[in-house]
Parts: sequence; C-alpha cells; structure tokens
Amino acid sequence: MFDALTDRLSGVFDGLTGKGSLSEKDVSSALREIRVALLEADVALDVVKQFIADIKPKAVGESVIRSVKPGQQVIKIVHDGLVEMLGGGEEAQGLRIDNVPAVIMMAGLQGSGKTTTTGKLAKRLKEHERKKVLIASLDVYRPAAMKQLEILAGQVGVDSLPIMDGQMPVDIAKRAVNAAKLGGYDVVILDTAGRTTLDEQMMGEAASVADVSNPSETILVADALTGQDAVETARRFDERLKLTGLILTRMDGDGRGGAALSMRAVTGLPIKFLGTGEKSDGLEVFDATRIAGRILGQGDVVSLVEKAAAEIDQEKAEKMAKKMAKGIFDLEDLAEQFKQMERMGGLGGLMGMLPGAKKAKQAMDAQGLDDRVLKRQHAVIMSMTPKERAKPALLNASRKKRIAAGAGVEVSEVNKVLKMHKQMAGMMKKMGKGGMKQMAKAMGAMGQGGLPGGQSMDPAALQDMAGKMGGGLPGLGGPGMPGGMGGLPGLGGPRGGKKK
Repeated sequence: MFDALTDRLSGVFDGLTGKGSLSEKDVSSALREIRVALLEADVALDVVKQFIADIKPKAVGESVIRSVKPGQQVIKIVHDGLVEMLGGGEEAQGLRIDNVPAVIMMAGLQGSGKTTTTGKLAKRLKEHERKKVLIASLDVYRPAAMKQLEILAGQVGVDSLPIMDGQMPVDIAKRAVNAAKLGGYDVVILDTAGRTTLDEQMMGEAASVADVSNPSETILVADALTGQDAVETARRFDERLKLTGLILTRMDGDGRGGAALSMRAVTGLPIKFLGTGEKSDGLEVFDATRIAGRILGQGDVVSLVEKAAAEIDQEKAEKMAKKMAKGIFDLEDLAEQFKQMERMGGLGGLMGMLPGAKKAKQAMDAQGLDDRVLKRQHAVIMSMTPKERAKPALLNASRKKRIAAGAGVEVSEVNKVLKMHKQMAGMMKKMGKGGMKQMAKAMGAMGQGGLPGGQSMDPAALQDMAGKMGGGLPGLGGPGMPGGMGGLPGLGGPRGGKKK
C-alpha cells in the first residue's frame, strides 16, 4: 500500500537530504512536489490544501533553514503533518465493547468486503481480546450470503446465528441480540445487507436495524480501491447512521492510498482497521504514526515484531532460540525460516515494514530476489535427507546432483542455498556471542514507542547494527524476542549481500 506515494516522496526527500543547507526556495519547491504527489495519490484536494497550509510555516521557518540537517527537519515536519492528517493527534480509539453483549453493526456497499471483514473482526476479537463472539447475517437479498457467513464463522472458530427462512433484517437483528444475551456472548456482530449503490431503502433499513439493536459500534466497511467514492460513501452513511468508525478493505491492492489519507480528514471518523487479502487474519489495527512512517519509507518495525509474535510458532521459536544461543543453525532451520517468511507476507511484505524499504526493494529486484526464489530454495532443502539437512558437509557432487534433480533445478541453485546457509550460520554464531542482546535491546526500545526523547530509530543506526552483527538484514528472533526468525534469508552476506 502507498507504494506510488512512497516512491514519489522518497525522490523529493532525496533531493533535500543531499544538500548541506536549504534556502526557502528549496523548501517551497519541495512542498510543491509533495502537493502534486498527494494529489496523484488521489487525496482529496481540500485535504491537500489544508495539509500544505499547516506544514508550510514550519517547513520554511528559521529552525529548518538554519538547521544542521535541514532535510531531516523537513521530513520530520511532513511526518508529523501526515500523522495529524490521519488522526494521530488524538488518543487512539479501540472498539467499544464495554456493554454485554456489545453490538457491532457492519455497514457498507455490496462488494466492499463487509462479510469477509466481519469474519476477520470476529477472529480478532476472539483471539486477541478473548471475547465470546456471535455473528449474524442480515443480508436476505444476496444469494447464499447467510451461508457464506456461516461458513466463515466455522473457519474462524466463532458461533453464527442459525438461519431461519422468511425473516427480515430487523427481526434477525432482534433475534441475534436476544440469542447473545441468553448465550452469554460478549459481542454480537451484525453483517447488514449492502447494495450496489446508495439508496433510500437501504439507508432506511440500516437505520431501523440500528434502532432495534442499539449498537456500541456502527462501522462502515469501505473499499479503498474506490478512492474518493469511498469518502463520499462514508459521508452519506454517517448522515443517516452516525458512524463510530471505518474499516478500509483491499489496502494491499491500493498503491495510491488516497482514500485512507482523505477519510479521517473529510469525515472526522477514526479508521479502526485496514483489511488486506482474503485470509482471516488479514486485519491490521490502524495506527497513524506507523502508517506515516511507511509512507515516508521509514518502515514499521513495531508492526513487524507484532506480526512475528502472532505468526511464529512459539515452541519452535524457543527451540531455535536455544540453538541460536549456541551458534547452531542447520539447513532444517533455514527451511523453517522460509516457511515463517511466507506466513508473514513473503519478502515483499517484510521489506515494506523495514526502514529504507524502497532501497531494499531495489536491491532485491537487482538481484532477482522474490518469493518464487524462496520457494525454489525451500524445495532444494526439502529434497535433502534429514541427515544431509543436519550436516551440510556431507553434500558432495553426486548428492548435489540428486538433490537438484529432485527439486527440478540446476546444481548451481543447490550451491547458492548452501552458500546462503553458510553465511547465515556465521551470522548466528555472532548473534550467539552477544549480538542478539543488542538487537533485542533496540527492538524493545521501538516496541515501547521509540527511543529516548520520543524519536524513532534512525534507519542508518539499524543498518550499522546489522553490519556489526555480521551481515544481511537483522532478524527478529532469538533469546528474549517474540519470534524465531534469525534473519531474512535470500538477501546475501555482509552489509546486504552484494551480488557477485
């Protein structure tokens, strides 16, 4: 998400940070470029005007022009402005689920991903909030909509309201609330019917459902790919339902991100979550500071740590941590790294959360690295015997030939995997000798909201730390860490692994 905007802004900031001093003309020119970049990202014109008006006095002030690092000062001002635009200046608002049962009403147009998001939200409430959840479909118009939600409920492990033919949405809502009270549920989520366009019948029905269910949260699910149409949809729904928050879906397919940047400023409503992909765990808590960091290419290491904690098997992580503490890292461990990376979104997903993501992606492209490479390398390891994976030194020429044939690759691919393993094994030994403690300390600081003074970690510091630890991008696992990732395989050796 935000790829196009990130690329454009990175170009603007590269020009600023490359200068030892900045004139007012330099800053004004950069602000014009930022304005164009935001408009091209489909951010609402009024929002862009207000954003530039807010940051311009600070950006062209004496504190920037005479700063030791004026380019960095401008970036910080733009970052703070983005956070404010996204609602980060206010205290983060979670879901209000104080009442028992708390009713969450999901509204939106047909095709916005409302039903899928209902399943994702139910899963999140069950697993992260430890709530007993009941979900109910009020969509009596779309064929098989109720059955779809019933199947989703089974997949995410929550209960769904039994389907009764002939009932209308208001009656289903009443039955769902009563069932939640009798069944001791903490939360009941109502998946209302959508239409292809806004119409009075739809709005009237949704308002009636709200009247009988008295929801704690009335959330609009909007498709980010519709851009400014999503903003208008939110405005119209809010007029009739008094929305309490927004969930933007298909954010992974929106390279511009204008809807997300406009929504908060235009409607005044908080964005609660961002939906990505079709999988049941593809629901990300919206955090203005982290999103602003991603847009400006500063990464989002905190989210990466959280994702590691959620996706990585704790038992396996602990076993690997013990091995890493002893400096042991075999091919079985490397195969596990590949699987963990795939669960966490693959190379592309991980790179997008690390500082300097744009340059990292460019390096990956230059080396021909993508998720297909990881799958191919995983296939190579799986073609080995358990004994060979434990003791790579056994792999002579004939064994390599057999493994290559089994994986459907050339022998050179087998050699690449072995070379990568050797590099990572060396890195693990250095981590076992104390490097991991340095990593854990740095990541812990970011997990607490940044470094002393409220400043985020400098990407250059991360790169320097990676270099000291022996190469490549640092991992997220090991003793005291939430996951078992010992590094990001496929990115080569010391200082990022230059192609040879």
